[in-house]
Amino acid sequence: MVKRSTEERPAAGIVFAMAVEAEPFASRVSGSVSTQAGGLTIHAGSLAGRQIVWVIAGAGEERAARAAGLLIDGHRPHCLVSPGFAGGLVENLSRGSLTTPQRVLRRGQEPIDLAPWPENILASSTATTLLTADTIATTTLEKRALAQATGADLVDMETWGVARKAIAAGLDCHSLRVISDAVDDQLPPEVARLVQPQSSLRRLGAACAALGRRPGAAVDLWRLWEHAVVDGKSLAFALEQLCDSLPLKPPA
Repeated sequence: MVKRSTEERPAAGIVFAMAVEAEPFASRVSGSVSTQAGGLTIHAGSLAGRQIVWVIAGAGEERAARAAGLLIDGHRPHCLVSPGFAGGLVENLSRGSLTTPQRVLRRGQEPIDLAPWPENILASSTATTLLTADTIATTTLEKRALAQATGADLVDMETWGVARKAIAAGLDCHSLRVISDAVDDQLPPEVARLVQPQSSLRRLGAACAALGRRPGAAVDLWRLWEHAVVDGKSLAFALEQLCDSLPLKPPA
């Protein structure tokens, strides 16, 4: 991918993990074009009068970091954004609420401070500490243990990867997370297997196997999908607000 000049640099580069997180946002973007880089599809377009690029990286910190690196190397956006779903670890984060983490933790690493969300938008969101982990916490017991061990308010699998790439490149990194499951919500055990890095065919096979072992999984997974569609729309609205707050002509 050819590097862009300073004048062509996008206002923001956005790294999603899953298509359901990205699709409502993508529907708001005009003039979208797509290119291939490193086995991923990089999308570019205009939103709120700003040029942006985004990518669906897949779940996991390493995938997120790799995708962020592709955006930086190929487009050099003025900031990075890590939006998506997260699990709540504390009582005051209800399912469906938006949160704008102030810093992100990774066990065994120094915390990374995240760029503040613009003060004039998302006034009702909660500023929090985010933990990036390698697996989904599916039970209340797991979630409470993570909160006690780390002091985090919520957990995801990607933001640390995006943030470390941003810091290394001298860029700000914003994070926006919608709580897909609160601390007392029990997730179906199949969820952890379905989000692991794997091909679409293997993921389909895992889903079919899950239904064979536990027919009730179909109802549980469908309910999660319905929530995800609504949560994706919340992310899209907030991301459009963020784009609208970015400078029309960022400094060189």
